[in-house]
Amino acid sequence: MEVALQPLRLKQLLHLAASSKSNTNPFFFRKFRPFLIVRCSSTSSAAATAAVTPQPGRNRRPSSSQTSTSDREAIRSIRIKKVEELRSKGLDPYAYKWERTHTANQLQDIYKSLGNGEESNSENDLVSIAGRIVARRAFGKLAFLTLRDDSGTIQLYCEKERLLSDQFEHLKSLVDIGDILGARGSIKRTEKGELSVCVNSFSILTKSLLPLPDKYHGLTDIDKRYRQRYVDMIANPEVADIFRKRAKIISEIRKTVESAGFVEVETPVLQGAAGGAEARPFITYHNSLGQDLYLRIATELHLKRMLVGGFEKVYEIGRIFRNEGISTRHNPEFTTIEMYEAYSDYESMMNMTEEIITHCALAVNGNLTLDYQGVEICLERPWRRETMHNLVKEATGIDFNEFGNDLTAAKEAALQKQDVGLDNQTRSSINACPSVGHVLNEVFELAVEPKLLQPTFVLDYPIEISPLAKPHRSHAGLTERFELFICGREMANAFSELTDPLDQRGRLEEQVTQHNKKKAATAAALVSETEDKNKNKVDDDDEAYDVSLDEDFLTALEYGMPPASGMGLGIDRLVMLLTNSASIRDVIAFPVLKTQQ
Repeated sequence: MEVALQPLRLKQLLHLAASSKSNTNPFFFRKFRPFLIVRCSSTSSAAATAAVTPQPGRNRRPSSSQTSTSDREAIRSIRIKKVEELRSKGLDPYAYKWERTHTANQLQDIYKSLGNGEESNSENDLVSIAGRIVARRAFGKLAFLTLRDDSGTIQLYCEKERLLSDQFEHLKSLVDIGDILGARGSIKRTEKGELSVCVNSFSILTKSLLPLPDKYHGLTDIDKRYRQRYVDMIANPEVADIFRKRAKIISEIRKTVESAGFVEVETPVLQGAAGGAEARPFITYHNSLGQDLYLRIATELHLKRMLVGGFEKVYEIGRIFRNEGISTRHNPEFTTIEMYEAYSDYESMMNMTEEIITHCALAVNGNLTLDYQGVEICLERPWRRETMHNLVKEATGIDFNEFGNDLTAAKEAALQKQDVGLDNQTRSSINACPSVGHVLNEVFELAVEPKLLQPTFVLDYPIEISPLAKPHRSHAGLTERFELFICGREMANAFSELTDPLDQRGRLEEQVTQHNKKKAATAAALVSETEDKNKNKVDDDDEAYDVSLDEDFLTALEYGMPPASGMGLGIDRLVMLLTNSASIRDVIAFPVLKTQQ
């Protein structure tokens, strides 16, 4: 909190805080001049003592963006007493409801032509409004409060003569910044041009016990902003705007796909086998069934079952859970849309992906050119489409088509290229690759992916890293798969779907074999360490989990799935792009955080 105060001293403020109930007004306006102007969160005198602007020449306290624990407790104690005082006066500090006629934004729009100094006080212009008090100024027989609701802000103009009985004194002594108020009155635009509700009566609907963050410093502790998102949204209104835009993006996605005939379905979050992607799952235990269950790592395999059952266009927007690392791009739970269309191939999904993202961009930003963290991104269609092989050759000069199945030659070529950024970890990753396709993908991720700033569809991935994609109809060893990259990060992943049940079984079995080899190699590498360290590291390693076949999915394929294409799009990353947010945590209202000790 920051307070402009002259010439009051700290000693006087402490005296005010300890004054008797007969002088409950924490500002004590009648006896001191000039008046106290509260510019931010707390209006209690105890809070003011902790944040008084020092007199020139005195030792200055360092500026802080947070109220200390002792200050918070002092403020809370004072406000609890105010709750008790309200109840002693027969007033409920936690109301049941409030009938309001307008939002702040509606009033700003309806009365935008009202001139400075004009007042509309006819019976039709009496309004009722409600919201949180985020600022206040009071002096003499006037008080000005800024009220914020979901739509915006409006000023409350409070004159002692207009308010009934002792309401003005209640306003000054019992209302704090952070309280939620309901107010009724007429509309006036002040001489300075501020549209205001001239208050005839008001009620405290919810008494806030804790102070809001300093108006000028805001809530700047990043960890605290994520942990207390509700405070973050109050202190930083632009944060709430991100989540409004997120809702609009998801709504636009639904409109776009449903206008193309897709039907929304729901599939299980708890699954008997984690499939549809290669990722470490979260494991839980179902007591009644007496078995382990997995939180889904993808919705793919159950959506494909819907195609087997006769649906031709299905989609699901839902949460996905992966027990892996946390970064600015990764959260253990995230939101995707997965969609599947019978009788189409991956070309169809490229068109659908373009359509979804451009519609969302227009809905949120009104144009297809946007700034993302200082980079101008153009979403005008069509987007670039290029094969993984050609992009790697373009960036490094290595043509992986020349190696055939010669894994040793592919590794040597990759390890000789400085474009790849050859640190020890990179060398280890390349040396551990079990196939030429894996080496190609490793080089792509290191040398190409970060440079794909403008929208680019990367086509035709190696079959070894695409166990659910149909073999390419023209190029042996490749699949009909694409990934969309924007700003150097993957946004979408799609295939012409594999429908051959025997081929699918063989590829999934190979995936299990390769995973078990990596798991065994990781465990063996740790044997040289102490027993305790070995156990801890194996348990924490990304490969230290079991992969099993989803036999029911393979059975479904044997009943026959029509030719189809499928696509998964990361909604969190799309929201990051369209709201210029640097971290995935900025677009998830309540991201996963480590428990505070």
